[in-house]
Amino acid sequence: MIEVIGNGQANSRLQRVSSKLCGMESWKRRLPITIWLPKYSLEFLLRDAIAGITVGLTSIPQGIAYAMVAGLPPQVGLYSSIFPGLMYMLFGSCKDVTVGPTAILAALLAKYVAKSADFAYLAAFLSGCVILLLGVLQLGFLLDFISKPVISGFTTAAALQISASQLKSLFRIAGSSGNTFFTAVINFFRNLKTVQLWDTVLGISTIIALLLLKRATIAVSDTTSPCRARLAACWLNVVRARNALVVFAAAILAFVLSLKGITPFALTGTIEGGLPRFGPPPFHTVVGNQSLQFEDMLAVFGGEGVVMPLVAILESIAIAKAFAGSTTVDATQEMLAIGMCNLVSSFCQSMPSTGSFTRTALNHASGVVTPAGCFFKAMLVLLAVTLLADAFYFIPRATLAGIIVVAMFSLMELAIVKQLWRNSKIELVVYLITVVTGAAAGLEYGIVCGAAADAARALAHAARPPLSVTAFKVGNQDCVSITLSGALSYASSQHLQHKIRRYVPAYIAVVVLDARQLYAMDLGVAENLISVIIDLEKGGHRFLCWNFKESHQKLMEDLHRGFESRFVDGPSIDQHVLGLDITR
Repeated sequence: MIEVIGNGQANSRLQRVSSKLCGMESWKRRLPITIWLPKYSLEFLLRDAIAGITVGLTSIPQGIAYAMVAGLPPQVGLYSSIFPGLMYMLFGSCKDVTVGPTAILAALLAKYVAKSADFAYLAAFLSGCVILLLGVLQLGFLLDFISKPVISGFTTAAALQISASQLKSLFRIAGSSGNTFFTAVINFFRNLKTVQLWDTVLGISTIIALLLLKRATIAVSDTTSPCRARLAACWLNVVRARNALVVFAAAILAFVLSLKGITPFALTGTIEGGLPRFGPPPFHTVVGNQSLQFEDMLAVFGGEGVVMPLVAILESIAIAKAFAGSTTVDATQEMLAIGMCNLVSSFCQSMPSTGSFTRTALNHASGVVTPAGCFFKAMLVLLAVTLLADAFYFIPRATLAGIIVVAMFSLMELAIVKQLWRNSKIELVVYLITVVTGAAAGLEYGIVCGAAADAARALAHAARPPLSVTAFKVGNQDCVSITLSGALSYASSQHLQHKIRRYVPAYIAVVVLDARQLYAMDLGVAENLISVIIDLEKGGHRFLCWNFKESHQKLMEDLHRGFESRFVDGPSIDQHVLGLDITR
């Protein structure tokens, strides 16, 4: 009979799990377009189209610029804005997020692309597979182990490295741009004599124009005239499309000068327009005269290659949470969406992609209603790469470099330095380790060293938990209260024993171990507490274990029979101290 009941419970549990995984609601949640599309309206269509076109105007110059950061042909950056956007429309759960190439992923990819462009397409495929696997296994909680100082330090190091890598194009200097922040800066000063005047003027002018446009607003209030209000709304759209406008103006200038036989700027050059070559990503390539098979390409990526999918997930989920407001972000669904974006786009000559903070902010500000905004953005970029590719020839490289440098300003989280200095200097050390290592050795090493330093900080905290000590008197008896708090692990057992001996001088009659804030305690900690208590009691001290959890009492009683006489409960310890026979 018992076996039948057990089998029945197991079958019932299996049915519930199967219903949860295979039910219609579960499938709809994993394909969010089935939820919002039936409710779609003409109003939503218009608002999504406006937002998508606005974001698309920014995606075109940024896509070209980020492809150049990675060392890829410019059209790859555009392809990477089209196909991931279409996939996110189907699988994305956050209406504001817009997916495409980002500066950080481009910087991580650059050293592999230096060997062969095939590594970019394989990186997209592998990133998609890894992210999808993490999503299917629901391992999004692993990201919780990367702290805010590490993420901020990594982002700041990435912004520094990417900005430094653009010095070559911004000033049109000779030599390489370098793979790290420090090497890029060193190479810049080493080749300072090769700076070209007109590229420098155009690049600096681009930065100034973008900063001025970003801050130029027309104030409106409740008393503002309708004409001024309409003008302010139109100007706001101009500000939002500032990247496209600056590129458009610079390209016209370069084109007009070329008609007169003058080419003062380094230009983007020919962009191979049209659709990409569709097919599986390359699982073998040729570097120099050496043929590399799939295993060899994986060896080139090495352990550092895992950083790319990790960064893609971090960027996208962090952005989704930033713009979700009070709505809960389904981290698993976002991982599935970003995984599909990379996996599918790897068959379309695309580089790794993820959510972009600047384009997502623009999407949100433009009033997007559903993920369909990604569709209109993708269609505009597709139109540009198929019909307007020839027009991109005259875009000056200095202008694209200026756009990237300005975009990096918003990535640098320098305010956190002041906050950490005031509140947690040890976390500030973790932040600085991440920044300095990332800038000196490379971004992937920065995040690894930062995470390792943060783990060491957490382990040190676990091994050296803080103890609160308060001396007091009850009647004529000298007492001391030692507060045990948090979760005490075996790593802290020796430390606790040492501290308790230190905090209990000879004249103290009663020692109170306050466990009101203690919620977990390892076996090793319990053994050492018992040991130090018994040892100090031989010296004439009396111990009261106040408000210990029942499970902790049972543990200590199992370790030492008769220990229960020391446990006391209640709102006040005074009555228990007065009830002790101190002369015993």
